[in-house]
Amino acid sequence: MAASPHSPNSTFRRLRGQHSPAEFAALVRRAAKEIGETVSCDARYIGRVESGEIRCPNYAYERVFLHMFPGRTLADLGFSPRETVRGRSALREPSARSPHPSPTPSRSPSRSKESDVLRRAFMAGGSATVAAATLSLTLLGDTRRLPSRAGESEAAAVEDAVRQIRLLDDRHGADALYRRAAGPLRAAYALLDAGATRQSTEDRLHAGAGELAVSVGWLAHDSGRFDDARSHYAEALATARVAGDAGLEAHAFSNMAFLARDCGRSREAVRAAQAGRRAARSLGSPRLLSLLALREAGGWAGLADRKACEEALSRAHTEFSRGAAGADPEWMSFFGEAELEFLEARCWATLGEHARAARHARRAADLQDPHFARNVALYTAELAGDLAHAGAPDEAAWAGGRVLDLLAEVQSTRVRTLLSETARTLIPHQRSPRVDAFLSRHAAL
Repeated sequence: MAASPHSPNSTFRRLRGQHSPAEFAALVRRAAKEIGETVSCDARYIGRVESGEIRCPNYAYERVFLHMFPGRTLADLGFSPRETVRGRSALREPSARSPHPSPTPSRSPSRSKESDVLRRAFMAGGSATVAAATLSLTLLGDTRRLPSRAGESEAAAVEDAVRQIRLLDDRHGADALYRRAAGPLRAAYALLDAGATRQSTEDRLHAGAGELAVSVGWLAHDSGRFDDARSHYAEALATARVAGDAGLEAHAFSNMAFLARDCGRSREAVRAAQAGRRAARSLGSPRLLSLLALREAGGWAGLADRKACEEALSRAHTEFSRGAAGADPEWMSFFGEAELEFLEARCWATLGEHARAARHARRAADLQDPHFARNVALYTAELAGDLAHAGAPDEAAWAGGRVLDLLAEVQSTRVRTLLSETARTLIPHQRSPRVDAFLSRHAAL
């Protein structure tokens, strides 16, 4: 029987079985890949389905679910008929590529038009530049349109903006997104300053605005705007502490540790990671503790403290081996075995053990889901640099060529910087035809 409005979807919960929400979300993404769909499913989305908040999935999710459970209808999965669903409750789900239009939400004509334009742009895929330009058309893009008091739809718009940014960053990198994301961030904090109609909405706004600040900070970070990134991360940390949000605080410290390492402030990286670990202790997420241990390891590597680095890496692997948990934050969907291997590769490279680093970087590139094009490019760029320093110039040139192929789709200053460092390292080996071909392509780029 289909779930009635606001009632839990117990049928879907039974179908999840013994899998955690995060594990089941991974199965959904895998099923989507099998049929050529792209959905940004995570533990939070599964929770919203099971709570009854999402009464009917959009068309892309419908195709994925019916692929996962052949022979069943949406009603068999506990969903309501599409024609009976009205309002925003059935629409607040992460965007996915779909050739079908979504139902029009019951909102004012101007806001409805803006949301439809945004939704179509994201569903159609397209270039990062086109998609980034549409960010200013969201409900959050123009502070003159904001209500005097925020309600559920505004809180949902902030959360959706975070998801859209993460989705586009995974596909295309940060360079084309950063400037366009500033408008939604300003509007989110304007909504927070205006206040909300109820406390639960205000709590969502605090969490959403803070996560948006981290996301925009990451766009600045990945595109080489380190001072801007530091400012946004600090804003997120302040928001977390005002709201008493330990999860957001841990997220902000994780990114601050990452930024400090990239800026050469290794001691600060260690301290920020340790502060994040203190904030995360009560959250019940071993994977988050694993990531923070890796951030700490990167700081110790920068300080050339091999023993402390190895101890932090050991903690990271121990926590990671505990597996995914329902308490894993939504933003950690990027953190799997591939990212763990990449961050360990960075540690060994910093310590000067480039051959060892290359083994981990190669594994990271091999493990990464091709959908996350930016990370594939990043891991392969790391591999190229490690191979170049390890005395394998032809292999490094081959890996560098793979990155050049991906740069048609990915716009990331960080990736380009890594590739430029590799090119400089390979100049003494340009008599090799493979190296010379790579250097010529890189120079043309």
